Amino acid sequence: MKEKAVVWMMLVMAVVAMPVQARIKLVAIPERADTVIRLDNPQFTLVEEERVLTLQKGLNQVDFSWKGVHIDADSIRLTVLSHPDQINLLNVSYPPNEAALVWEISAAQAYEARVRISYLLSNIDRLVTYKGVADKEETTVDLKSYVILRNFSGEDFTKAKILLDYGEAFEQGISHEETKQLLFLKKDATPITKVWTFDAARIPWDPEKLGPGQNQEIPVTYRFTNTKEGKLGEHALWGGKMRLFQEDGHGSTIFLGEDFPKIDGKTVPVVPVGEDMEVYIGNSRDIVVTQRKMHDKRINIRRNNKGGIVLYDTDELITAKIENFKDSPAVLTMLQHIPGQWDMAQCTLDEAEATYTRKNAGTIAFEITLPPRDPKTGKASVRNLSMQYHRRNVR
Repeated sequence: MKEKAVVWMMLVMAVVAMPVQARIKLVAIPERADTVIRLDNPQFTLVEEERVLTLQKGLNQVDFSWKGVHIDADSIRLTVLSHPDQINLLNVSYPPNEAALVWEISAAQAYEARVRISYLLSNIDRLVTYKGVADKEETTVDLKSYVILRNFSGEDFTKAKILLDYGEAFEQGISHEETKQLLFLKKDATPITKVWTFDAARIPWDPEKLGPGQNQEIPVTYRFTNTKEGKLGEHALWGGKMRLFQEDGHGSTIFLGEDFPKIDGKTVPVVPVGEDMEVYIGNSRDIVVTQRKMHDKRINIRRNNKGGIVLYDTDELITAKIENFKDSPAVLTMLQHIPGQWDMAQCTLDEAEATYTRKNAGTIAFEITLPPRDPKTGKASVRNLSMQYHRRNVR
């Protein structure tokens, strides 16, 4: 800590020259014994430091100042850890026009008292990033998570224990205007599922109608599950940019891409326990979906007294031909959008009943496992989806 002429960069407890009748017993404060920086809350940083006060019998007044440091004055708390039955905090006062406060402490006798001072500190922020290396078969990822700590609070921390709400704690010093990257979580062989996602609202239905040199491209993601079975699941995971690589089979890696974890296609700040998160790694042309509306007929027509149509249903049939040109199985998620009020009349996948999940009132998702193409003929494996539904229409 710097002397008073320069101003302590963080918390200063020092003897302030005042008349004897104003300060009954003054306490000189030693350096911090232990400091903990808690990063559990994404918006606020909690700092807890312990010091040993030399208290005299009777009343003691302790000055606490933080000029040049971004502290929330209302958050400052003093907790007596040793001899709590014999030492009492009587009151706290705030000198006018100063970044300071004065504690009045009563001691039954002279003590070496251990106290904890806690406060919320601004301008210390953190970013969480991830790095994952997938095996060549793309079945598991060695996952590492880093916290990037940036200190612009005005204080130098020579040594502090830094905690998040999960992962390993670590002791580091960090000075004012310094940035550090620290590894706090490591999970080897984390299971993943490689997923292709065809969104009928975003991708052309008929690849044959695309212009010259254009091909249907389907986004590909890695899906992680925040569960114990997925080698995670101990805590909700902070959102942060993830960079993904893949082993090339020759002792090196190739860069796949980077993205923020998403749930149902939306970037999230936290991935709760039990949720799936997906990370985009690029587009693929190995799977082709050709989707067509086969018919759209009006049924159950209702008319008013003048013969005008006021209500009717439509009988709509959509089919999709799905081709996998890969030499390995693939998982395809198909998102279909049906606006308004509707009921599914029939839904099949290669003559077997197809199952789907309602994402919301107008969106359903199919998850289809595609076999690899025939290695003998080189032909793509083909699956056929048929979806017939009735939709209510009001005029």
